[in-house]
Amino acid sequence: MGLVRFLDIAATSAAVSSTPGRKAKIELLAGALRRLEPDEITAGAAFLAGELRQRQTGVGYAALRDLPPPAAEPTLTVAAVDAAIAEISVVAGAGSQARRRELIGALFGAATADEQRLLVGLFGGELRQGAQAGLLAEAVAAAAAVPAVAVRRALLLCGDLKQVASAALTGGAAALAEIHLRLGTPLSPMLASSAPDVAAALLATGAPAVVDVKLDGIRIQVHRSGDEVAVFTRSLDDITARLPAVVAAVRALPVREVVLDGEAMGLGPDGRPLPFQETSSRAATRASTRAPAKAPAKAPIGGKSDISLIPYFFDLLHLDGTDLLDEPGRVRWAALAETLPPSLLVGRRTAETEEEAAAAFAAALADGQEGVVVKAPEAPYDVGRRGAAWVKVKPRHTLDLVVLAVEWGHGRRRGWLSNLHLGARDASTGEFVMLGKTFKGLTDELLRWQTERFKELAVGDDGWVVRVRPEQVVEIAFDGVQTSPRYPGGVALRFARVLRYRDDKPAAEADTIEQVRALRDFGRN
Repeated sequence: MGLVRFLDIAATSAAVSSTPGRKAKIELLAGALRRLEPDEITAGAAFLAGELRQRQTGVGYAALRDLPPPAAEPTLTVAAVDAAIAEISVVAGAGSQARRRELIGALFGAATADEQRLLVGLFGGELRQGAQAGLLAEAVAAAAAVPAVAVRRALLLCGDLKQVASAALTGGAAALAEIHLRLGTPLSPMLASSAPDVAAALLATGAPAVVDVKLDGIRIQVHRSGDEVAVFTRSLDDITARLPAVVAAVRALPVREVVLDGEAMGLGPDGRPLPFQETSSRAATRASTRAPAKAPAKAPIGGKSDISLIPYFFDLLHLDGTDLLDEPGRVRWAALAETLPPSLLVGRRTAETEEEAAAAFAAALADGQEGVVVKAPEAPYDVGRRGAAWVKVKPRHTLDLVVLAVEWGHGRRRGWLSNLHLGARDASTGEFVMLGKTFKGLTDELLRWQTERFKELAVGDDGWVVRVRPEQVVEIAFDGVQTSPRYPGGVALRFARVLRYRDDKPAAEADTIEQVRALRDFGRN
């Protein structure tokens, strides 16, 4: 078996895009994965997922406008394309722009028309072929003849589909079993589903349940080995250097090794939580794309009156050489309470009845917090999954949606990108389903920020609507969900308005169209 042609990957990608059935998509992807040589698997799996192995290439939308004519015959291999992109990604220094343009021209000049289309999608980050991580994980399992559950668990533990594909296809189930929780390597956090009230949450979790205060902070995962401490966001970015108070608190614990799940939050002089945007700004890793607070902070974060973010933990995943992921929550939480001082613990109560859960919810809101998370005490830590074991309850309807396009404003908003096209995630396909538009809730500061942000993500502009890569998550408040034939999902949000941008949340964790429809159906009952 020789090196795989890049044209074959392009053909598979096109076939997957045009194939509606999930099973058929998996068979196409699995067939392509089987043909890859061992040293092609990492790059090939990334291409099939619509990604590049290199996270940053320096190639933007403008660089893909004037491309050379396509080659008449295919000559590129998967390995050759990966090597060319790797060379492009490290270009720097004087003359880098011209050198990068030269390399892009050489790569695209050697590509056929079909290969060029795939390359544009890969560089532009807009290849939506329905081969999202969950689908490709099943294809890896089929190609390697290993249980899908083994692939999914390995993926959730290491967070790298390329690594998992390589392990499965070269070493099978035994290699996947060697992928464990590793200190210093973040794992995808367990997520909470949503309920409109505590009664509905208790129906999902059962009673008795544990009710945690839902802090209005940022999700953190902290790893410690000896004196080494690392802090990660929910999107697995390393923000250790930005949270010295978190590092100091965990380093002071009487343990050798620990992995903790929790939140970091800024507190005002009155001891109440600061607005989320202020907390988020303090921990942000992308200063150029960070959304501003809707009102100027009284004490500018990162400035003269710097505010440290304080950690509060609600779960313990590893302690002194022992993994606790598969232990029931009650076991993990008991160990957490024995290991950490009360000052570092999220507020927690046990609720036997709806009345007790409602009292915990009211108390959390009175303290200025976001709501509560109701948890089933017998559930293991379900890495990277959102299920019925954890259910969050907030006092208002909100959804985390993805911006699909933005319209240029007019009148006072002329020159700014204003009206947002909002999409919910379709969990079965990985696509995004449009729910409607909104320009409400946008201050001048947010308008300025989002104009620059969506110019960065733009993939097309007809002078009225700017299409963007579906990457930016925005939290939307709304009054209800109604049936609507106007939008492809059959539903629309009533009185949608922008609350905040969520730089801490990737598009793959946005709320789903199924969740939106469930809110509509709940309102009918």
